[in-house]
Amino acid sequence: MERLRQSAEQRRNSAPLDPPVFYVSVILLMVVLGGSALAPEFADQLFSSMQNGIVTNGSWYYVLVVAIILVSCVVIALTRYGDIKLGPDHAEPEYSIVSWFAMLFAAGMGIGLMFFGVAEPVMHFLAPPNGAGGSVAAAKEAMTLTFFHWGLHAWATYAIVAVILAYFGFRHGLPLTLRSALYPLIGERIYGPIGATVDIFAVVSTTFGVATSLGFGVEQINSGLNFLFDVPKSLSVQVALIVFTTGLAAVSVGLGLDAGIKRLSEINIALAVALLAGILLLGPTVYLLQTFMQNTGEYMADLVGKTFNLYAYEPTDWLGGWTIFYWGWWISWAPFVGIFIARISRGRTLREFILGVLVAPTLFTLLWMAVFGNSAIELIMGQGAAELGAAVQQDESVALFKFMEYFPLSQLLSGLAIVMVLVFFVTSADSGAMVLNMLSSNGRDDTPLSRRMFWMAMIGVSALVLLFVGGMSALQTAAIASALPFSLVILIAIWGFVRALSIDHTKRQTQLLSSVAPSGGHGSTDWKARLQNLLHFPDESDVTEFLRNTVHPAMHEFADELRSNGSDARIEATDAWDEVSLSVMHREEIDFRYLVVARWHPLPSEASSDAADGVSAGYFRAEVYLNEGSQDYDLMGWTRQQVLHDLLEQYEKHLHFLHVLR
Repeated sequence: MERLRQSAEQRRNSAPLDPPVFYVSVILLMVVLGGSALAPEFADQLFSSMQNGIVTNGSWYYVLVVAIILVSCVVIALTRYGDIKLGPDHAEPEYSIVSWFAMLFAAGMGIGLMFFGVAEPVMHFLAPPNGAGGSVAAAKEAMTLTFFHWGLHAWATYAIVAVILAYFGFRHGLPLTLRSALYPLIGERIYGPIGATVDIFAVVSTTFGVATSLGFGVEQINSGLNFLFDVPKSLSVQVALIVFTTGLAAVSVGLGLDAGIKRLSEINIALAVALLAGILLLGPTVYLLQTFMQNTGEYMADLVGKTFNLYAYEPTDWLGGWTIFYWGWWISWAPFVGIFIARISRGRTLREFILGVLVAPTLFTLLWMAVFGNSAIELIMGQGAAELGAAVQQDESVALFKFMEYFPLSQLLSGLAIVMVLVFFVTSADSGAMVLNMLSSNGRDDTPLSRRMFWMAMIGVSALVLLFVGGMSALQTAAIASALPFSLVILIAIWGFVRALSIDHTKRQTQLLSSVAPSGGHGSTDWKARLQNLLHFPDESDVTEFLRNTVHPAMHEFADELRSNGSDARIEATDAWDEVSLSVMHREEIDFRYLVVARWHPLPSEASSDAADGVSAGYFRAEVYLNEGSQDYDLMGWTRQQVLHDLLEQYEKHLHFLHVLR
């Protein structure tokens, strides 16, 4: 995989804009949106026919894609590949578990939970895909179907894209864009037309996917304002809301990732927990906990059957309006959520990442749906609140606020819900603009602020046009249709990812390094000298002098011998002598790299107490790095011969690794 790193280094200082991706994507979006705005009736008919065609002829394909994605996630997480890190072996997570979960949850579900938390269970309860509505059996089926749509399949779709991008981006230094996933299959051609086409698909899919969610969010905010303050429900109000909330998102963009999206996500997850707890405590608490457990068990028991159920023997329009719409929505959102989650997940193992993305958000999502959905069904079925069901069937966007009327402090709860939808809107728009910017900028996010503002405006315009053309129907069709080309990219990317993981695991197996120095480091060293090395805490100048006077000459001697045998060996050193490296090029095979770095570490507690006041209590080690990152052992104090012996040992293991691959 060394060539991946070389490619990344060569492009690190490249122009932040990727012209083919940026301009072609913008032109495609403008053609679609412009044509829809100029001929809304024709666009509405076209969208309807597209949705009908996809549902009639392509439902089996969407079901198969999502099933493959879920199985792939489980296999990667639970097998030997799960130990591999998203980054070098020494990398550590950048964000705490709480902040990480808050950001991925806000990006991945936010607005959807607010919109569908009450609406979907009630609609399945009153109009199930098969059988009569309003019965106990319909209530059970309604919650199982809701869990199915919002559970493992949704988060697996996000997780597979995110883990692929994070792996290639952080472990192999490739751009954090979709094209990088194809590197094991097409190599350097990812930087040509094929790679650009993949990223263009991702930009278009992301734009319509995010616009779909924002359209739902705006309709729900409008309904909430109508409920609380009698603000009319109209397209003009929704246009004003999109402009207003996009302006708030612009402020979040200006604050940056940590102060903007991270802080807002943490606030919103706290508000979500507060609202969930309020409904749980004010409602039939024991009943809700019982139904949550039962719903979860039934969902898990029927997971395989539901996954492949296409209602082939009992055809129904329900499938296209719900399951296929959701699968298309999750796939169309996958580039956006995937790149965003990848951006914040460096340093986690594949197992930790996949299980974290699958399990924690799924449990919270299912609990949310169980509390809100079962509460609403119990009101209709047990307390005779038929008007709630009628209101939901007439307008899904009012479901949450009509539901709140049956609880104490309904005005306060509804106000809290509006604030949450608004914040979810802002974080979705901000993070969506960040991802679109990265896709069109070679994976970089250090671009001018105006570029992210442009993409945020494009998302807002897309939501406006889709609402203007056909409302919810157009939003659904946009999500389903935009997912079709990108689903092919996901399948190809999974294939390439598994190939790369196999190579990575093979390399790890052939290295077989222990957590301390390899045997070559000890050799003939006197035990007293070794003890002195252990007790001495060198400063930076000691280590850089060691790299210059011992490691560098050893590398030259080793390289000279390689060159005399026809190998292409290269040595590099920084001006400060804090890094020296030896690379051996193997043409079409994976290159060998042995890097020694002067790396700072904190002193042990007993030694740091003796440090002078105001001085950072730390010392430096001469650590060895290979392609996979730090090997966590220190060369400091070794002789030139010992360094040569270690070089030979590591190179011998690399050659064995290449032999195994052949």
